[in-house]
Amino acid sequence: MKMTGSGVNGMIGMEGGRMEESIGELRRTFRSGKTRSAAWRKAQLKALLQLLRDNENKIFEALKHDLGKHPVESYRDELGVVEKSVKYSLSHVDEWMAPKKSSLPLIFFPAKGQVLPEPLGLVLIFSSWNFPISLALDPVIGAISAGNSVVLKPSEQAPACSSFLANTIPLYLDSKAIKVIEGGAEISQQLLQQKWDKIFFTGSPSVARIVMSAAVKHLTPVTIELGGKCPTIFDYLSSPSDTEVAVKRVVGGKWGPCNGQACIGVDYVLVEEKFASHLIEMLKKTIKKFYGENPKQLKDISKIVNKHHFQRLRNLLKDPLVAASIVHGGLIDEEKLFIEPTILLDPPLDAEIMTEEIFGPLLPIITLKNIEESIEFINSRPKPLALYAFTNDEAFKRRILSETSSGSVTFNDIIIQFVCDTLPFGGVGQSGFGRYHGKYSFDTFSHEKAVLRRSFFLELEPRFPPWNDFKLKFIRLAYSFDYLGLILLLLGLKR
Repeated sequence: MKMTGSGVNGMIGMEGGRMEESIGELRRTFRSGKTRSAAWRKAQLKALLQLLRDNENKIFEALKHDLGKHPVESYRDELGVVEKSVKYSLSHVDEWMAPKKSSLPLIFFPAKGQVLPEPLGLVLIFSSWNFPISLALDPVIGAISAGNSVVLKPSEQAPACSSFLANTIPLYLDSKAIKVIEGGAEISQQLLQQKWDKIFFTGSPSVARIVMSAAVKHLTPVTIELGGKCPTIFDYLSSPSDTEVAVKRVVGGKWGPCNGQACIGVDYVLVEEKFASHLIEMLKKTIKKFYGENPKQLKDISKIVNKHHFQRLRNLLKDPLVAASIVHGGLIDEEKLFIEPTILLDPPLDAEIMTEEIFGPLLPIITLKNIEESIEFINSRPKPLALYAFTNDEAFKRRILSETSSGSVTFNDIIIQFVCDTLPFGGVGQSGFGRYHGKYSFDTFSHEKAVLRRSFFLELEPRFPPWNDFKLKFIRLAYSFDYLGLILLLLGLKR
């Protein structure tokens, strides 16, 4: 298997013995207790922040090489996201680490209870290619904050970013506790044969099944971040200015993040028939405003990651009925791995473009007689990672929240929930399970250990044999926390 990096850590995995030796070093580091201290955690987070500041241009270059991202897009969706997460974790890690007092029922007196967060141990993080910096480093921030040792496996489909991480991370972070291992499927399989205390995976459902199957062998807990077909409900908005803002946010949320190659991007739009033509015209106008008039020379938009995914997207349009539904775009340039932002009106619902996650710059518009039919439409499909709805109808909002299930719901905007550290990010059902970001990342890589402290004073003899009716009554009252009843029982006043 060809490796994608030349750094020392990037070479790990070429031989199974060397991989096991490196993993052994990481496990020994964790067992030494080194990673548990607040000082170590903060030092690594500060070093990661310095890495980002020192290498901003290199990160931009790598993202341009792999995905054609503009530096502003790269900062907004990658570098800035990670910087924000590091700073947030640095300001809260002491609070997160601290034992939390837990109240105990009076029946336990005298006793004290607390919940003590402790690191899981050695964790394996698989990151994805579409956001190869933020989806790699954001989970690492959580793992470090929680006091773990870490192996990061970047996606080989973003080779420049993978190589950057492999060569740069060892220069800043503790290489005895944090390592980057590069490679393709063969290396991933070798990694999955090892024993881990946690696996965190971002990627496709097909690979997620392989990860979970491997994790079962050692009963390893996993967090799975997938995607799915994220719908956008576009209700009628009486205010023209609201409609204009909503359209801008749909265009920005569909083609802005990696040209549609985003797990939480807009997959399709649901709108009432009578408003569809107006919505499409506004979408066309906004696309031209954002990315330029000439479809052959669009600016500020990413490319398709590689030929495999380019061909996959091209095949979605080969169905004659799908091709006939194109109302805007459709230009394809295989040499540049570019597909123009493309809008389709009512493609067949049984076509692959409507049954599989698109993960590209194709946007189906699905029309309905009544916008409230969107709830049934969404519920007839697997649960999405995100659901978006543009509406001012509060009753409709309540129905969406109560009658649909998704990883998140965002009203009147697109994707911004991803950058909010105080909200959990994760899927449900086929869109994944587990969550992270901010404190939720810390929790994902921690075990909350219950601690109860008692003295030898005040023994409750009814808890022990030999059994009799009095002890059964005592235990019944104790489990009901009926303290008055217990006093009466002990005084012989309760039968």
